[in-house]
Amino acid sequence: MAVKVVSGALEGVDAIPIEVEVDLLRRLPAVSVVGLAHGAVKEAAERVRSAIQSADLTFPRKRVVVNLAPADVRKDGTAFDLPVAIGILAADGAVPVGRLNELLVVGELSLGGGLRPVRGALALALLARALDKTLVLPTEAARAAALVPGVRVLGAGSLAEVVAWMRGELELLAPAPQEALPRPATVDLSEVRGQGLARRALEIAAAGAHHLHMTGRPGCGKSMLAHRLPTILPSLTPEEALDVTRIHSVARLLPPGAPLVRTRPFRAPHHTVTGAGMVGDLSLRPGELSLAHQGVLFLDEATEFSRVVLEQLRTPLEEGVVRLRRARGAVTYPAAFTLVMASNPCPCGNRGSDLPCQCTDGEVARYRRRLSGPILDRVDLHVELRAVAPDELLSAVEGESSEQVRQRVTEARSRQLARGQKVPNGRLSAAEVELHVQLVPEARVLLVQAGEQYGLSGRALTRVMKVGRTIADLAGTPVVERPHIAEALAFRPLEEV
Repeated sequence: MAVKVVSGALEGVDAIPIEVEVDLLRRLPAVSVVGLAHGAVKEAAERVRSAIQSADLTFPRKRVVVNLAPADVRKDGTAFDLPVAIGILAADGAVPVGRLNELLVVGELSLGGGLRPVRGALALALLARALDKTLVLPTEAARAAALVPGVRVLGAGSLAEVVAWMRGELELLAPAPQEALPRPATVDLSEVRGQGLARRALEIAAAGAHHLHMTGRPGCGKSMLAHRLPTILPSLTPEEALDVTRIHSVARLLPPGAPLVRTRPFRAPHHTVTGAGMVGDLSLRPGELSLAHQGVLFLDEATEFSRVVLEQLRTPLEEGVVRLRRARGAVTYPAAFTLVMASNPCPCGNRGSDLPCQCTDGEVARYRRRLSGPILDRVDLHVELRAVAPDELLSAVEGESSEQVRQRVTEARSRQLARGQKVPNGRLSAAEVELHVQLVPEARVLLVQAGEQYGLSGRALTRVMKVGRTIADLAGTPVVERPHIAEALAFRPLEEV
């Protein structure tokens, strides 16, 4: 009679249930794995055989048929080793089958019977909670899975331990969740001299999750400011931390001993990054857009990025997700990040400064057209930085610290939550803008006049309203007034039509 063990497989950042069915037939001894199994899954037969024998157990001298259902879902990786081994032993009568219905089993086996950690522990824990099952994992992965509330997680170090537990000879312990403390920031906003307008834009961007584009000659502080944006962002909530950790776990980017990401991601890909590196590769691993989820994506020298790569930003900037379609399937990754772009005013970088510019008007126009209108229209804040005077640069007077600015940012985000918003102002939908952005008559008149005078698109007008709402939140004002809209308009590149 066939035995069924419930396991799980990763599909994007989520886990889906996989039924591992094992049957023993009276035929020539062999192991057959079916159910769209690829790569490492087919190799599991030899690992499982050696692991069972190393645990002083008997591998059945029969035809072993393993079916991974549903059969139309591709299975790859080593996470099915443990459920296959348990299924074989249960079908052979070596372990009781009564407890199998309560379990979700995942783990990679070594030839000596030891258990190695698997990726996606948080996603598997969420699946076990949804299925109301006990999750059995390798000990190291179990520590991460234990961070998910409402699920029973058991950790084991070897196949022998799992077998002894199922026989009632050993008690597997639920591992204590290993909390990760936020890493202390190594940079601070107080280190930035001058650039008051850019500092203000950075604060607005943090308070409302608005996208930011900074232009200026090389060395004026664009990169310095961008690297300090995470230091003024609010701390990750427990739900956001789990969400970010799921993505980084799938991408195998979790540092050792830190099962939970507590610091907002900061991703700064080089301008040579490919489209696959930005959105996700052929193996459906998340790209830079998803790795920056709930954090910051910084594109330094944005005009040097491939046009194809930049145009891939359109949907994530609007919807906060990446829809990835490859030969292996289709997945949807979250990608709600704050975009910061930095660029020079011209190829040589000196236009608009006291230094001579050798670029022709045609060269400058072609250079700036590398950032398309649709991309720039999706950016809320545009700031032109000037070089800081030497006396101001060498001044001993420090600006506000990151902690001081973060307090105001956190208070502004709290006001947004108090209004019933589930997302920051910069990610509000059109319907949510109508609900949460209340303009006084004078502010509405100014916005209409600006739209007619400068030919602003509907998207641009909506984004001005969002920025105005954030400025009002920073000021503690319940409605958006004329000065708030005026400041929001000052951060858009306006040309009369």
